[in-house]
Amino acid sequence: MNQPAQQMNPHWYPLSLSTPLMGHVFGGKAIVDRLKRSSTPRPGRIAEAWEVSDVEGHIGEVNEGPLAGESLRSLMLKYPEEIMGAGWSGDRFPILTKFVDATRSLPIHLHADDEDARTLEGEPNGKTEAWHILEAVAGATALVGVKPGVDAATLRDALVRGDYDAVMRRVPVRAGETLYLPAGTLHSFGPDTLVYEIEQTSNIQRSAMPWRIEDGSRLPEREWENNLDMLLAEWKPEPRPDFQPGLSLPVDHDGERVICCAGPYFALERWRAAAGATARGSFSTAVIVSNVGSAVEIAVDGWRGELGPGRSLLMPAAVGEFRIAGPADVLLGYLPDLVSDIHKPLAAAGYSPDVIAALGETASTG
Repeated sequence: MNQPAQQMNPHWYPLSLSTPLMGHVFGGKAIVDRLKRSSTPRPGRIAEAWEVSDVEGHIGEVNEGPLAGESLRSLMLKYPEEIMGAGWSGDRFPILTKFVDATRSLPIHLHADDEDARTLEGEPNGKTEAWHILEAVAGATALVGVKPGVDAATLRDALVRGDYDAVMRRVPVRAGETLYLPAGTLHSFGPDTLVYEIEQTSNIQRSAMPWRIEDGSRLPEREWENNLDMLLAEWKPEPRPDFQPGLSLPVDHDGERVICCAGPYFALERWRAAAGATARGSFSTAVIVSNVGSAVEIAVDGWRGELGPGRSLLMPAAVGEFRIAGPADVLLGYLPDLVSDIHKPLAAAGYSPDVIAALGETASTG
């Protein structure tokens, strides 16, 4: 009997995946209007578009080509090294990326770290994340971490009263900047802010709000109190991150390459190429390319296609070099080797260890 086609080693190409859309109460029209995304199959308010997801219940599927219909989870199980690079043995894609429309403010919430996720939530990992600001109105702010000296009792009292500014840091938000947010950090952003989010593959969170994120309906008192108890158990008081403009690296084309953030769970870069220029990328692992500009042409050996505004492609490690024709403005997310992908090129460009460390959790491992 012939081997089923889906079990054969495919000719690898950039993967366009289905993108689950979330209609949470804080969303609006920015993902459709600014990013030119269709609202189908969820007309009306869109809070989040999950560009590359291997989260249970929201797993992306390949839209086209020989692998059409395959889920990202099934590809990770069958071809872990072809997707993630030599030596990879995990059964899930480790990075989740989203466009997030905070037309209204997000709830005050946090995400467990790896240890708390396993011991308190029964999940395999926690969720560290980063926000890259695409648009923000003048004077926009975010609530990020707690003020020094705030203890658990003081925090709980303020959360119950809804007096968030009494205990949380309010920081300015500007387009083009990035904030690396360690798990366990209490946070919110919005209103009128459009964000690209990159994070660990997880959907765990604990909200301080007395209402449901899906529809704004009031929570039963006992459920809200339980959420507050779990939030405080998973809360980490020390992280107080700030937004960063990113660090530029030299490029061999007319354009720019900025490393926006980097840590053990992900790195995010923003690449721009002028008209007539070509940006070339070659990574030893999978790369998520998300377009935040006009439609752009992308090519690999044996494949060429157009990536529309507000759309993403997953580049398996097996595709090798990819080429992006200018004019282009794209974000690249990947799981870095912090030494070879981050520390060495930035140090060679003249950046000090302290400046590099400000990108996130980038302590050198050698």
